[in-house]
This record gives sequence, structure tokens and C-alpha cells, in this order.
Amino acid sequence: MGSSPVPADQAARAKRRILVASSLVCSLTLLDSNIVAVSLPSIARTLGAGFADIEWVISAYVLSFAALLLAAGSYADRHGRKRTTLIGLVVFAVASSLCGLAQSLLMLDLARALQGVGGSMVLTAALAIINHAFAKQERAKAYAIWGAYVGIAIAGGPIVGGVVTGFFGWRWAFLINLPICIVIAAFVDESRDHEAERLDYAGILTFSVGLFLLIWALIDGNALGWAAWPIVERFVGAAVLLVAFLIIELVQKRPMVDFTLFAQSTFLGSAFAMLGYAGAAQVMIFYLPLFLQNAFNLSPAKAGLAMLPFALPMFLTPRLGAGLARRYSGRTLLTVGLITTVIGNLLLWALAHSSLPYPAFLLGMLVAGAGAGLLNSETTQVMLGAVPAQRAGMASGLTATTRYIGVLVGVAALGAVLTQIASRRWRRRLPRRRRCSRCSGAARRDVAGHGWQHRRQMLGRTLNHAEHLVASE
Repeated sequence: MGSSPVPADQAARAKRRILVASSLVCSLTLLDSNIVAVSLPSIARTLGAGFADIEWVISAYVLSFAALLLAAGSYADRHGRKRTTLIGLVVFAVASSLCGLAQSLLMLDLARALQGVGGSMVLTAALAIINHAFAKQERAKAYAIWGAYVGIAIAGGPIVGGVVTGFFGWRWAFLINLPICIVIAAFVDESRDHEAERLDYAGILTFSVGLFLLIWALIDGNALGWAAWPIVERFVGAAVLLVAFLIIELVQKRPMVDFTLFAQSTFLGSAFAMLGYAGAAQVMIFYLPLFLQNAFNLSPAKAGLAMLPFALPMFLTPRLGAGLARRYSGRTLLTVGLITTVIGNLLLWALAHSSLPYPAFLLGMLVAGAGAGLLNSETTQVMLGAVPAQRAGMASGLTATTRYIGVLVGVAALGAVLTQIASRRWRRRLPRRRRCSRCSGAARRDVAGHGWQHRRQMLGRTLNHAEHLVASE
């Protein structure tokens, strides 16, 4: 009788270790997707690259990472989630070392692409491990903790990137991953789908290549023009391959994606909520630092710190959501999260339009961050909860893929809007562009000729250039 609590206590501690390790894995991959953005100017100076070339430091990672998420989830179900995580961590660590030691831009881009491969494996496997380790009644709390870790990683990326680059140099933005990978590897548990007999190679090939072409088109669409022939070719190729993927999966005995899930209102609704979260809330990580730098004349480091009112609710709100999940359905919480996000975005628009000082703008960031924090954990929990536990790898791949498609579409769409508005206002205020001695030549180039990844840098330089010319008149 007296010994029975010991195994239960040990099991609880083991679950906590698994949760912390899996949350750190997810945080690492998401942190690495935006920590580098602040380091781009330093990388460009060190490697002698222009901004048109340096964008691929981010694009290479995003392309391989997002395109392989679903394939990685399928591999994790078949061969084991611990095995997949360990392989992914090794690949991620080796690629991080190559990034930190890169002596040329080509080497850095290739290493970043390899880093994306490792990141896709560890992210999908880690989510599947959480879903397998915790019973249904425990998952709300588990995903709340996971959401807090991921919220810190998403919102804290620019802050960490600025501090690391400022004090240690941009190479340590990559090399810092090595000790983290080693620590995480010690706490991962094994699980797999015992019904999975083989990998769906035809499905993996058509989906991964099709999604690769779609993401590539979204990345370069603003730069080349949406009607440009290379963009049209990529969209057509993506459509053909994704339709082929759909046909292949419908005739498979055990498809890589179970399309019957989309007949469930819970799964379909959570997928739309995930797209809404990614396209309306997570996308703010890219554009709020740009606004803070240009509207309030903040340096990149100060702009990163000024993001704290957005970052803190993303850390705190998931814990509140875990308590609410015991009383309310996932549908209710997702609805509340989406409404809160809409209110936050409207507040940000109204405060920015009124040109109010930063303390007033802080209110909109708090509300938007609260909505983002609630959606971050709740969308993942509801999507994964609608899928059988043995197919958690597939579910985590679908979840992560949906998130990244939403982010990419949101960034591309808002980037196009931002580019058009900035260009139109610049042309209206400055009918004749004159030379500005305080701006670099790169700043005078039209902002529409640049990709969304460094929209912050180029639009900031463009707007500063406009201000200099106005002041000189």
C-alpha cells in the first residue's frame, strides 16, 4: 500500500520531463525560424552579400522545413517518434554547426536548408510524443505548457537574436543550438504507430514537391510580381502535384493523410482556426518590429524589447486556457481566441492610425498577444485531439503544415499590401526622387523588388530615406 505512490510519482516526473523536452524541441525549431532575422545585416556584412541574396538565409530554412513536415510525421509514425527526434536533432545540430562556421553565403544557405530538414523531423515527432504520452483529460494542461514554451520562442526570437548578435556575433545565433540539442536528446520517450506497414513514397514525393513549389511561389511573389511567369509556373506545378497527391491518397489502403478527418467538424473547424491564428496573429511577429522601429524611432534591439507586451500574454494566456478548457469546449475557446485576436488587430490599427505614443499602442499589443497565446495552444490541442493517438505523427504534420501555410500566406498578403501603400505614399509625397546623402544606395531601390523576409529592413530604410528628403525641402 505504501509503495504504490512511488511508481505513480515516478510516472508523473517522467511525463514532466517528456513534456519539457518536447516543448523545448518545438521551441527550438520555431525560434530558429525567426531568430536569424535580426542577424541578417551582420551576416550580409561578414559574407559580403546584398539584401537580395541574404533573403535565402531564411527562405532556405522555411522551404525545406515546411515542405517536409507531413513526410516527417509519417516517418515518425512508422519508425518511432524517439528515433525520428534523435535523427532530427543530430541533423539539426550538424547543420547549426555548419551555419555557424560558414565562410560563404552558398554554404550558409545549404546548411540552413539542411537545418530545415532536421527541424521538420523534430517538430512533428515532438508533438506526436506529447499526444501519445498524455491521456485526453491531461492534454489541456500539457498543451498549455507547450503553448507557453512555443509562445516565448515565437515572440522572443527577435529579442534573443538581437542580444546574441550584439554581444557574441551572428554565428552564435546558430551555435547556441548545439548544447540545447544535447540536453533535449536525453529526455525523449519512444512510441510509434504499430499499424503502419510502410511509408507512402508516392504521397511523400507529390506532396512535398508540390508544397515546396507553392511556398517558393509565395516567398518570391511580391519580389517578382504575382503574374510573372516563374511564379505562375510554380503555382501551376504545385496545383498539378497536389491534385496528384489527392488522387494517390484516395486509392491508398493506408494513406499518409486520412482525408476522412476533414468530414469531422471539430477537425475542420480547428484547421480554419489554425489558419486564422497563423495569418492574423503569428504574422504580427514579422510586422510589429517594423512598425515599432519606424513609428517610434527605435533601434532593432529596443524594438525587440518593445515587443514584450505582445510576448508576455503569449506566455501567460495558455495557462489560463488550460483552466478554461475544464469548463468550456474547444470550439468556445477557439471562438474566443479568434474574436480577441480580431479586437487586438483592430486596436493596433486604430492606435497606429491615430499616431498615438507607444504607451497607448501597448494596449493593442496586450490584447493581440492574449488572443495569439490562447489560439497557439488551443488550435494544436483540438486538431491533434480529433485524430487517433496512433496516428499522432500524421496529425502533428498536418497541424504544423497548416500553421506554416497560414503564416506564409499572411506574410505574403500583408507584405503586398504594405508594399503598395508605402510605395504609393512615397510617390505621392516625393514626385521626384532625389539623392539623399544620409541613405545608402540600397535604400533608394524600390521596395517592391524585395522579398517578404527582409521587408522590415528595406521598408525601414525606404521610409527613413523619404523622411530625410522631406526634411531637406
